[in-house]
Amino acid sequence: MKWKLLVLMMVLGLAAAIGMAAAPAAPGAPAAPAAKAAPAAPAAPAAPQDPSVAAVKPGDAFLKAHESFLKRVKEGPIGVLFLGDSITAGWTRAKEIWDKYYGKYSPANFGIGGDRTQHVLWRIENGELDGTSPKVVVLMIGTNNTGGDSGEAIAKADTKIVQSIRAKLPKTKVLVLGVFPRGDRKSGDLSPTAMPKIKEVNAALAKLDDGNMIRFLDITEKFLSGGKIPADVMPDQLHPNAKGYQIWAEAMQPLLEEMMK
Repeated sequence: MKWKLLVLMMVLGLAAAIGMAAAPAAPGAPAAPAAKAAPAAPAAPAAPQDPSVAAVKPGDAFLKAHESFLKRVKEGPIGVLFLGDSITAGWTRAKEIWDKYYGKYSPANFGIGGDRTQHVLWRIENGELDGTSPKVVVLMIGTNNTGGDSGEAIAKADTKIVQSIRAKLPKTKVLVLGVFPRGDRKSGDLSPTAMPKIKEVNAALAKLDDGNMIRFLDITEKFLSGGKIPADVMPDQLHPNAKGYQIWAEAMQPLLEEMMK
């Protein structure tokens, strides 16, 4: 009997254990929702570039043009070198005038559209004037800085460019052109925001003229008629067309010829 009672107790204990194992677990407290990540702080706006500090311009076009200028230097002598932005680069649209006035000087056009003073400084620091010795460098740069820089800052940057040219090419004369006038495309009037800066820049650049190695020439008035820029000279109130380049060439030629002697 005892052994039967012992077996019965073991069976009952095993059944109880199985029942406990099979019982569903008591529901626990609901899981806390996952914490949401804090939104990322907005990126700080890029600091404006100092127009007097050399800076490379983003984009392949800038570097390709720079490489082509380095190649031009290696190809042979340069008598007169034009250095600037799209206004200078635009001489390619007036090739007959370019050839007529400058062809005899073995000219080189180192203009890049959209360039600002800091980009020209970078180009100078990265070899565009190395290994050459032109008689004259014709410089005009600064109009693209007028949107964000003060006239004083642009003049300071232009002055640094002239000093850099003279340091690289001590035997080369520099013909500094006053920044050309800009007009308002809608009204046809001179730009009320850009022109005060341009006048300030040109007044400062005029002081660089030493009568010998650095000469300054402001031909603003040559482009104006009745205080405005005629559409048949600068259709977009900024870039000369062929007529505009003819005006430029005629106005600059006497001083350039003197400097090329």
